[in-house]
This record gives sequence, structure tokens and C-alpha cells, in this order.
Amino acid sequence: MQVIDALLRTETATGPVWHRYNQDGYGEHEDGRAFDGTGRGRGWPLLAGERAHYELARGHLDKANRLLGVMAAQTSPGGLLPEQVWDAADIVDHELYNGGPSGSAMPLVWAHAEYIKLLRSLRDRRVFDTPPQPVERYQRDKVASLFAIWRFNHKCRCFGRGRTLRIEVRAPAVVHWSLDGWRTVHDSPTTDTGVGLHHLDLPTGQLAAGTEVDLTFFWPEADRWEGHGFKATVVDNQ
Repeated sequence: MQVIDALLRTETATGPVWHRYNQDGYGEHEDGRAFDGTGRGRGWPLLAGERAHYELARGHLDKANRLLGVMAAQTSPGGLLPEQVWDAADIVDHELYNGGPSGSAMPLVWAHAEYIKLLRSLRDRRVFDTPPQPVERYQRDKVASLFAIWRFNHKCRCFGRGRTLRIEVRAPAVVHWSLDGWRTVHDSPTTDTGVGLHHLDLPTGQLAAGTEVDLTFFWPEADRWEGHGFKATVVDNQ
């Protein structure tokens, strides 16, 4: 959460706002010109509602109540919640004022729904729409995943002992892999899931902590090797 706040939180005249993600380009330009395919994303009031639910779940009722007030303060004069709030210096010529609605969609019904949910949650003093099944499974029964997922956009460098390393790629591949520093090698084809992913489960569930899994890929459709290798290490603390 400290990283999220450092990257995405901005203080405004009406309270804190959070951006969706860093380098967001969906919003007005720095000079106030309307979004035209490029721009800079601004703070979303509904994310203040989500943070309020997080604080409530932690038992911080005062912080959650404050963020409810922040959402209310960021509405239009007619009481409508905007998609985004202007979180830079005022630009009067474009009617953009720090902490007030930007030129984005308004009302954003999603934001109004978040506000209503937060009102209910604060009344109940608990997040009222928490699905009970995952609470039972993950918080009470402490069920852990049996898999560690490796993808090209998530190249895990380590994974917990006892987990199966699942390789997921977007095209058919032969995974060229080793568990002993390439002294012994294996070539295993991926399986088509039918939903645009191909996967392979490596037999890592019984490996000791410290074992290194080396792998690379051959792409049959392109008739080429990936060109470099990857490594994931079994650890005790994940």
C-alpha cells in the first residue's frame, strides 16, 4: 500500500485521490485540453471509495468515514460524482478546479454505486458485499494455491516450495527445461487450453528449497528458439 500511495495518490483541495495506474494517459492534457486519444489520467473518486472499504476491513472506521466525505466533496454542484477529479493547479479557462470534477464522464454510475455501497458498509461496520465463500476458503481455511504461474508478462523468479510451476504462453511451444543446471534436459510441449492460452505444468511440487528451474522455449509455428533462458528458484517463504 505504501508503494501504491507513493505512485498513485495525489492530495487535492477536497481530499486525496488515487489514479488507476502510473503512466495512465486517459484524461485531459496538462494544459487542460480535452482528451483526444492522449492525455494524462487523473484521480478517480470511486477509488477513494475502494480505499475506504479497505480501511473499514482493517477496522479503521474513522479513515473510512473521512473518505466518504472526500467523495461527497468531489461531486458537482448538482451532486453528481465524476469519473475523474482534476488534481493539478486550477485552469479557469477550462473550468478545471483542483479537487473538482474534470471534463470526464459525469455522472459515473459506477462511482455512485461505490458511494452507496460504502454508506451501507459504514452503517453495518463491515464490508457488506463480501462474498462468504472466499472468506471461508482463504481467510479461515487458509487454502493456498497449488500453482505458481510463469508468463512472459509475469516471469516469476521464485516460487514457494510444494507448488507446481505452470507455464502459460499465447502460442504453441516446446518448453526446454532442466532441474539440475542443464546437466539433464527435457523437452515438453504445451497443451492448448482452447481459450487463447497454452500451458505446461512442470513437476516441481516435490523440489527442495534452493532448487533452480531453468527453462527456455522453442516456437514450432515460427520454427525458432526464444534466444535466451529464464530461471525460477524454489523458496520456503512464499
